[in-house]
Amino acid sequence: MSDQRVYNFSAGPSMLPVSALERAGSEITNYRGTGMSVMEMSHRSKAFVQIFEETQAKLRRLMDVPEGYKILFLQTGASGQFSMVPLNLIGKTGKADYAVTGNFSNLAYKEAKKYGQINLAASSEDKDHSYIPTQDQLTLDKDASYFYYCANNTIYGTEWGYVPETGDVPLVCDMSSDILSMPVDVSKYGIIFAGAQKNLAPAGLTVVIIREDLAGHELPYTPLMMNYQTMIDKDSMYNTPPCWCIYMLGLNLDWVEAQGGAQAMEQRKWQRANMLYDTLDSSKLFRCHAQKGSRSGMNVTFRTGDAELDAKFVAEATQAGFVNLKGHRKVGGMRASIYNAMPIEGVEKLCDFIKKFDKEN
Repeated sequence: MSDQRVYNFSAGPSMLPVSALERAGSEITNYRGTGMSVMEMSHRSKAFVQIFEETQAKLRRLMDVPEGYKILFLQTGASGQFSMVPLNLIGKTGKADYAVTGNFSNLAYKEAKKYGQINLAASSEDKDHSYIPTQDQLTLDKDASYFYYCANNTIYGTEWGYVPETGDVPLVCDMSSDILSMPVDVSKYGIIFAGAQKNLAPAGLTVVIIREDLAGHELPYTPLMMNYQTMIDKDSMYNTPPCWCIYMLGLNLDWVEAQGGAQAMEQRKWQRANMLYDTLDSSKLFRCHAQKGSRSGMNVTFRTGDAELDAKFVAEATQAGFVNLKGHRKVGGMRASIYNAMPIEGVEKLCDFIKKFDKEN
């Protein structure tokens, strides 16, 4: 880390690998002899089409995406998928299953209710979303068109440690905040989507991995730009895609691959997270929000129970170079988001700061 950079624990947009940022900086005004920035070039140009195709291929390779699945680079954020998923999938039976384990899955659940009969297959609201329901706690509808869940809950700091078993009902998963932090068997899913600004790229890009047979069954009033089949047919280029973000995704994927891929990211993920959880569990001041067994490896949520003391911690941490540790407005406290690009030393130093604060207060 350079002397000018802080340790950025933001939940998103989040920090990116320094090597990716430096490479982007070196190409900012003249991308590979084109005489222009990627931000200036046509999305139909030979140079950008090459970026686009190479980035798709990198993601397919790193996530081992099988044949029969299409990778789409879209816009409107993960929140756009809250509408796009039911508009395109619910028409099969008019029904869908949703597991609500945090804020964003709850928003998706409410949005889906506009388009069909939605079964609340599970909810962790009874304990302030501090846990993930087990397989035997899921109430499944065999007639559901799909089962929807959010793999990692950034606000509450919980993460699904298993893939739900739903029989022939396709799985739809919001992986915005833990995609590429571990190997994933894509063949178990109908759709995986992710807002890129947490673990993949800058804000503005939404990655969708869709089993192609699920497209083409949209509700008749589905807007043109929210039709998966339209985007598949035009390879994400019905209109101008988020070109700069796609370019940055490619640079980030180069870094992930150089580090050893998803397997290496998973090892680093739990090295960081377990170090932080161990420090918090052994402190006298702090307690974690998420229950053991449901804790996220990406977002560690904790608090003292005293709002003034929490504010003091955040202020002193900021002065020490640990920024964006304030918890979400819904829950308060603190949140350390430790996505792939967070170096191990950043968590080591944060742990030292927590121990010092714990001792002095």
